[in-house]
Amino acid sequence: MNNNFKFCPICAGRNIKLINNRRWECPDCNFLLYNNTATAVGLIITNDSGQVLLEVRAKEPKINFLDVPGGFVEFDETPENTCIRECNEELGVDITSLKYLCSFPNTYEYKNFEYKTCDLFFIATIADNSKFKLQADEVSNIKWCDLKNHQDLEKLPLAFNSAYRALDFYLKNK
Repeated sequence: MNNNFKFCPICAGRNIKLINNRRWECPDCNFLLYNNTATAVGLIITNDSGQVLLEVRAKEPKINFLDVPGGFVEFDETPENTCIRECNEELGVDITSLKYLCSFPNTYEYKNFEYKTCDLFFIATIADNSKFKLQADEVSNIKWCDLKNHQDLEKLPLAFNSAYRALDFYLKNK
């Protein structure tokens, strides 16, 4: 990944530099932009049989890999509201209960740019009779997966390390 800019977005100078992958500085106009961590959420949704709902990603990064429902927190939005919004957008269902579980750092590579994220994971419940309406440009399918132990988890082609770690944490603490 290359997070370097060729031109300063303020003065168009060519001297802009990425310092320690933390901030961009332009000596020509004193522009300064911090490469802050983005916040995202993930949902661990289970059914009555204890299976975990996983999405098949319909787009890059990691198209066709499995992931938990979720996404980036919008401006002026709480992580809890993001969970509600993302579940409704991606799956077409409403959350009936929500409980914070854990968080892990993640690297999200998209269109040749590397984003550092802090992913907050929640245990969510949906109604048993929920009828899914998948957001086709985000989710190509869903799978209910039996996750009883670490070996079951290792077999899954998960898109992101943070989801793997959160599901592992969930298994160890349920």
